[in-house]
Amino acid sequence: MQKKTIAERKDIWTKGTKLLLDVMFFAGVLVTVSLPWSVKLAGTMLPQLVEHYEETVIIYFVLGVSAEKLLWELRRIFATVLREDCFVQENVVSLRKMSNWSFFIALMSVVRSIVYMTIAMAVVVLVFAIAGLFSRVLSFVFEQAVAYKEENDFTV
Repeated sequence: MQKKTIAERKDIWTKGTKLLLDVMFFAGVLVTVSLPWSVKLAGTMLPQLVEHYEETVIIYFVLGVSAEKLLWELRRIFATVLREDCFVQENVVSLRKMSNWSFFIALMSVVRSIVYMTIAMAVVVLVFAIAGLFSRVLSFVFEQAVAYKEENDFTV
């Protein structure tokens, strides 16, 4: 059996990641749009959802739109990976936006916890707070890389 080259393995991972991001994005749109019906359906098993139906739909709608905005920025960054031109200012901006959306999702999850608290929501808050910090630090790294790249381009 022949071993795959690095380029072939990279191509498989790249296509798989692109497909996963696209599926997540479009599935997220579907889930967010269907919230009024899916919350009622889930309420048959989780009565607290029905008790706070309007609040639940609104909060999860806001969380869904925020997650979609985050995925949109991630897809934009991935497009630069596909172009093999990652260290550009637009990725710095996208990473900052992803950081802001992550912090917003964490904050809205805290607000949601006021309506009813679950351990899972505490984990969501922690995960998105860490994602916000990670994206912010990565934006600083990318900003420095862009500056080095532009400086190098001017010297050549």
